[in-house]
Amino acid sequence: MTKIPLSVLELATVVEGGTHQTAIANTVEIAKNAENLGYKRIWMAEHHNMEYIASSATSVLIGHVAGKTNTIRVGSGGIMLPNHSPLVIAEQFGTLETIYPNRIDLGLGRAPGSDQLTAMALRRNQETAHNFPEDVRQLQTYFSDDNCDARVRAFPGEGLNIPLWILGSSTDSAYLAAEMGLPYAFASHFAPAQFRTAIKIYRNNFKPSEVLHKPYVMACVNVLAANTDEEANELLASLINLFVGIITNKRKPLKPAGKLPEVYQIPEVRQAVNNMLACTFYGSKETLNKNLSAFIEETEVDELMVASHIFDLDAKLKSFSILRDALSDN
Repeated sequence: MTKIPLSVLELATVVEGGTHQTAIANTVEIAKNAENLGYKRIWMAEHHNMEYIASSATSVLIGHVAGKTNTIRVGSGGIMLPNHSPLVIAEQFGTLETIYPNRIDLGLGRAPGSDQLTAMALRRNQETAHNFPEDVRQLQTYFSDDNCDARVRAFPGEGLNIPLWILGSSTDSAYLAAEMGLPYAFASHFAPAQFRTAIKIYRNNFKPSEVLHKPYVMACVNVLAANTDEEANELLASLINLFVGIITNKRKPLKPAGKLPEVYQIPEVRQAVNNMLACTFYGSKETLNKNLSAFIEETEVDELMVASHIFDLDAKLKSFSILRDALSDN
């Protein structure tokens, strides 16, 4: 297996007994730790009307994290473009790139990152998701030097090299990323069902562009690393509780490792959770080396982004360290 870059997806999740303030403070510590370990990037995701996720003002949080770190790339995984005017995002990320040169990524998604009522409150137009390809192209125009004679221009933003990524959790986005010749990041950490089909579509249909000559796939997976397989297996309970909350629409703060909810015993709920866990890797350094190496070799992904929903911050930071060591041995 060829060694590939490692990156982090962090949702600024509120843990049981914590607050939005502690979630954001923990995100900064995670970013600093990832930077020290040599991780390539840390991304935050846009979610709205979710009480226990503190990353709704994603651009603001990206700026905060970038200001507390020095070298790691900081970006969005992603900005949900249907919620925003492309001009506003061009200005926001143009400002971020101006303050933190060569460190900002702009990952773009077509979902609202919320329920439909909240999506209406954000932009008050249900048709914007259908305009996603056009909005991505408009963003590219605002960042281009060729827009200098236009009546509407983005400052800061125009002429800046801000990498755009297309994000996906289904096959639709694969076609768009391929057509536009952009890097493709798949959310296999919560929607793994179409992952392999989507990346095959992307690679088979990829058209080289000015920014990318060949396909580039980043897979986001769940990773829970610990000293032993037994310890890592205990950590899994927090993630299962989180997924049960998503499936039953009864979201709660991230719980400590321990008891599983009774509703998890319902066969339909258990099956739905297990489906979401299909791209989840947990265990000791040796176990992760074996299982992740096989996954990377099979899928031929170019970069691995990890989400680690672990209650205890120290255990979470340790998980990133164990993972780095696990893949450094190849």
